[in-house]
Amino acid sequence: MARFKKDTKSGTPKINTASLPDIIFMLLFFFMVTTTLRETQLFVRTQLPFATEVQTLERKSLVSHIYIGPPFQTRIFGTEPRIQLQDQFATVDDIASFISAEREARAEAERPLMTTSLKVDRETTMGIVTDVKQELRQVNALRINYSTARGEIPREGLR
Repeated sequence: MARFKKDTKSGTPKINTASLPDIIFMLLFFFMVTTTLRETQLFVRTQLPFATEVQTLERKSLVSHIYIGPPFQTRIFGTEPRIQLQDQFATVDDIASFISAEREARAEAERPLMTTSLKVDRETTMGIVTDVKQELRQVNALRINYSTARGEIPREGLR
């Protein structure tokens, strides 16, 4: 009489990984599209003033930002308003080199379209803002934008 042997190899079946690269690339593409890169780490407080007539800038790639306000770390840097260019504190004298570096980074045709956006804290006095504007005039950066928050001025904010 013939005997039939049972196959005793009853392990778990292998997982099909043929579609795994497709899933990984789909996730990679999703995160590349939805992620925004950090532009600048702020060291100064910029609570923007309110305005009712607000316009958005067309080409944000041609905008250079200058931040003015009191520093977050008041124990180290004090409470006086400071100027921030890119990721570092600066003085009014540094603005000329900042604007020239921004111009050099752009194409020749885009240079006249460049805009300098001032993001100034609402509690900052106009003295430092006037100094920055005078320096911008000297380097012929005449397209200036004041960044604001859309909305009405709160009644308790009026003095």
